[in-house]
Amino acid sequence: MAARKKISKKSAPRRSKKKVTRKKVAKKTAKKKVAKKTSKKKVVRKKTAKKTSKKKAAKKTAKKKVARKKAAKKTSKKKVAKKTSKKKVAKKKAAKKTSKKKTAKKMSRKTVSKKKTSKKKVPVKKARAKKAVAADTAKQPVGKRKIAPPKVIVKRPARIASHTLINPADQRPARPKRRRKKISEDFLIHGITPYQEEKGEEYMGEQQLAHFHEILTAWKTELMEEVDRTVHHMQDEASNFPDPNDRATQESEFGLELRTRDRERKLLKKIDQAIARTEDASYGYCEKTGEEIGLKRLEARPVATLSVEAQERREVSERQYSDQDDRYR
Repeated sequence: MAARKKISKKSAPRRSKKKVTRKKVAKKTAKKKVAKKTSKKKVVRKKTAKKTSKKKAAKKTAKKKVARKKAAKKTSKKKVAKKTSKKKVAKKKAAKKTSKKKTAKKMSRKTVSKKKTSKKKVPVKKARAKKAVAADTAKQPVGKRKIAPPKVIVKRPARIASHTLINPADQRPARPKRRRKKISEDFLIHGITPYQEEKGEEYMGEQQLAHFHEILTAWKTELMEEVDRTVHHMQDEASNFPDPNDRATQESEFGLELRTRDRERKLLKKIDQAIARTEDASYGYCEKTGEEIGLKRLEARPVATLSVEAQERREVSERQYSDQDDRYR
């Protein structure tokens, strides 16, 4: 029993030492945690300080930019003011020059008038001198008078004054007649010039019918040539491409050409009907009202069979009944 007591006494201080070490370790870990927290707080403070410094720097740069803009505006205003002042000075100088020129012209006119008056006064003096000589000769006795020889008057051909007006038609040669300007291809109607109507001309006379007959035949020949061209084009370029995209593009092109040719086929029927109407002399009159269609409308669309008013009425009726079914008509 004594030995056990001794062993327990020896183990007791060891346990206390372990507890002390554990407490010290716990204190150290707590200190480390506190240090970490303080370091994190310092890092956060540094980041916030950096952000605030950046914001302050951005504000300073913005203020500097605003100040620069204001300075630039002030300099531009000063430049504009200088330019306006220069313009005003130039205008004043020009006004002074014009005033000087006007005064110089007035002075020159005055000098010219003075010269004219001086020239006019010279013959008056000569006349007075002649009169004085004649009076002296009259006072002298008859025997001592000197008789002057008679003056021979030579007639000179009359000169035309420079200020006399001459009729310009007498000098200028007759101008040639103006030729009419050639009409550009944009204004031609299928290669034919538009019809120029004369005053008092009869509507749809022989000349007008012949003019529209030419337009219709030229239009028909153009369409037939396009049909032949498409046929040759499709025969020459018909080939099986290895790439499916190339084949698809070729088929789409051929489809578009065939669709346009189909529309032109329907148009050829209308052209034939219009040519037949020109031969019957019923061309140019509305089918519904019997009124005149007009030359300008026929030149814009030679196949027209209705006047403008009748065509408008027809379009309005088509809009009204387009949504309805044909069974209920």
